Amino acid sequence: MSWAVRFLGVGNASAVELGSPMAVIERDGQPWLTIDCGGEGLTAYRAHYGALPDALFITHVHLDHVAGFERLFVDAFFNRQRRGKVRVYVPATVVPLLHKRIGDYPNVLAEGGANFWDAFQLIVVGDAFWHQGVRLEAFPVRHHWPETAYGLRLPGALVWSGDTRPIPEMLARYAGDNELIAHDCGLHGNPSHTGVDDLEREYDAATQARMVLYHYASAADGQALRARGHRVAEPGECFALADCSGPQVDPATLP
Repeated sequence: MSWAVRFLGVGNASAVELGSPMAVIERDGQPWLTIDCGGEGLTAYRAHYGALPDALFITHVHLDHVAGFERLFVDAFFNRQRRGKVRVYVPATVVPLLHKRIGDYPNVLAEGGANFWDAFQLIVVGDAFWHQGVRLEAFPVRHHWPETAYGLRLPGALVWSGDTRPIPEMLARYAGDNELIAHDCGLHGNPSHTGVDDLEREYDAATQARMVLYHYASAADGQALRARGHRVAEPGECFALADCSGPQVDPATLP
């Protein structure tokens, strides 16, 4: 069994040419779990895989991470094989924010008779959740406001920071098994996002060596980050991951 992470987009909210900061965990070359649902990212997903996601984890509800949901709703609701089966894993404190942001539009269909969440299987997430027999973990990050943004861990393989300031204490706990770390980092930081000076100050060299940086402002900024010795993702780039070492269960064996 092989694992990989594919960056569908790597830009910040203003860097449309770099795509929405969105990724897919692949298993044996196939999409397994999508991280976020930005507009440009969803377009990139369809272009690469020829369909739309069957399962997503949502880090937070800024529009560059959730603007694709209206398209995903239409795709899922009007396909009887997909309706109610597209899994959406959402941290518990993010659920009301997500509903207000994208689910609470009155009368989602002009014809009536439909609720936004009819299209999906909403799964509320605490510290951990199971997807296709594999256990993943979610953890809070520092982005804009407490308990509104979360990172994701596939134990032994990947830690996805989501949008965040530096979180050395979280990575000490959630990236302690030699995981690849996909980390928010631009050339310049701000109160919601990590800058490269922040990154280099807060993390030791060994942790930085495991990082792939994304969520930067321009191709030129990406080159500047590389010039400082960092590994920087490009749109569409895929990175191999270690075999998932987390607990696994064959769903076919469950009652």
